[in-house]
Amino acid sequence: MSEVIYNRIAMLRAERGISRRQLSDALGVHYQTVGYLERGEFRASLHLALRIAQYFEVPVEVVFSTDPFPRLGAAPEQAPAPARASAPERASAPEAQRTA
Repeated sequence: MSEVIYNRIAMLRAERGISRRQLSDALGVHYQTVGYLERGEFRASLHLALRIAQYFEVPVEVVFSTDPFPRLGAAPEQAPAPARASAPERASAPEAQRTA
């Protein structure tokens, strides 16, 4: 059984205006390898995955995942809001000094 590895290589390239050829040259791989990776037709070795993350200056988890990435523009799942803490009690103002 083949495990699917999802990636954001195409999105990261598009964000930065980098062509497949430019990325492949920087990584030292054939330009078609980048296309195969983006389409999920080839899985990157750990070494290549780390080099790709390093190239984009992001953690490897930003580029690769075993779970599908959320679609861009999709509303993120929101966790329940934490209970609001009560307002701190106001300290009483010092009493005005009495004059004799």
